[in-house]
Amino acid sequence: MTSTTIDIAALRAGNRRALAKAITLIESKRDDHRAQAQHILESVLPYAGNSMRIGITGVPGVGKSTFIEAFGLYLLGLGKKVAVLAVDPSSPVAGGSILGDKTRMEELSRRDEAFIRPSPSEGALGGVAHKTRETMLLCEAAGYDVIIVETVGVGQSEYEVASMVDFFLVLMLPNAGDELQGIKRGIMELADGLVVNKADGEGALFAEQTRNHYQNALMLLKHPDYWQPRVVCCSALQNSAIDDVWKMMEDYCIAAETSGEFSGKRARQNVEWMKKLLHEMIDLRLQQNPQVAARLPALNSELVAGLITPYRAARELLSFL
Repeated sequence: MTSTTIDIAALRAGNRRALAKAITLIESKRDDHRAQAQHILESVLPYAGNSMRIGITGVPGVGKSTFIEAFGLYLLGLGKKVAVLAVDPSSPVAGGSILGDKTRMEELSRRDEAFIRPSPSEGALGGVAHKTRETMLLCEAAGYDVIIVETVGVGQSEYEVASMVDFFLVLMLPNAGDELQGIKRGIMELADGLVVNKADGEGALFAEQTRNHYQNALMLLKHPDYWQPRVVCCSALQNSAIDDVWKMMEDYCIAAETSGEFSGKRARQNVEWMKKLLHEMIDLRLQQNPQVAARLPALNSELVAGLITPYRAARELLSFL
């Protein structure tokens, strides 16, 4: 594959095939594709950055796919183009993933104004694929107004997705008696908003109780001066109160832009992105270094035998760079 096989003009015109091919190149692990991928990113960078980036996570069984489809269809009704970057968990044994998001969001996937890209997490922390940030830039250059990043689920490393989006949303179940449903304080502090899904039928009363419970809990946590996270109820299955969720996000954007934090947050995210990439590049250099490959087996043996400290071993490996 060469860079000429990616039609940048077609990508910018919103051609989904050109976008899919560009993302495939970005995700490639082949060394000869890395330079081509960077060329594409640098070409589209001036046209990126104009979307609303939303991260969505939630406890198991909360109905993430149903919510994202209902939310996406609502946004299409407002005349927006929506891209969903849905990450499938990779098997730690075989390394494969199901990649079945288009079957989970069947109606949304059939719409021309929507683009759904399932990607394997491949063990990445936070339940997001390694190239999610780059993929977001490509989608923005292709004219998508809202980029939704669906994570594998709630975990200790949800900071990863929160560090790349404008608005971080946590979906919850309507069960007020379940305390915080295992959600860790750190994730609550990262959340810009919570949505209690399945607020329908007998669950409607529980949902309202849960909403009050979480709203009170959020008041006790530290958040940015310009925004106090909200909790809203909705029913994705019945397509009810989806507009309230979007209104919350719009209000957040207004507050963040007015305070200057919208652009400031993205700037800080870029700095963190650079640091993360630097660590990845150093790791890759170490893996590809022949001196490291030759010395590593003996060094591992010395570590096991207690003849050398891990610190000294790491310093020796770094000396080969």
